[in-house]
Amino acid sequence: MHVRDATADDADAVTRLAATDVDADRLVRDRTVRVACVDDEVVGFLAYDTWRGAVHVTRFGGDGDAVAELLAAPREFATRESLPVEMVVPESDDGVAGLLTEEGFEETGPGPVFDGERTMRFRWAP
Repeated sequence: MHVRDATADDADAVTRLAATDVDADRLVRDRTVRVACVDDEVVGFLAYDTWRGAVHVTRFGGDGDAVAELLAAPREFATRESLPVEMVVPESDDGVAGLLTEEGFEETGPGPVFDGERTMRFRWAP
């Protein structure tokens, strides 16, 4: 698996992998977005930004292996800047919650409700 920065050419793949509607063109322009590729196919993506004293993973998609691989970029940035990484995950997504726990993230409580779906907050500190 190869991980690289996303480009405008990846917008269709990001849209396909996103669990919810996403303006992928805008996402790639406005956030740091990394994609995981197998051969030349994008199999995962992760977008993150920094504000309020943390690195926030704002969107992600793809299989668990791709997401696990993609988490390296925000964690490396967070380590350099001495910041935590925070994510919110739908309560119904046990797979990602389990993956985050395996990757050293801790559940820190309930998150916001998006489109009627409850979320859980996760945090990783360097």
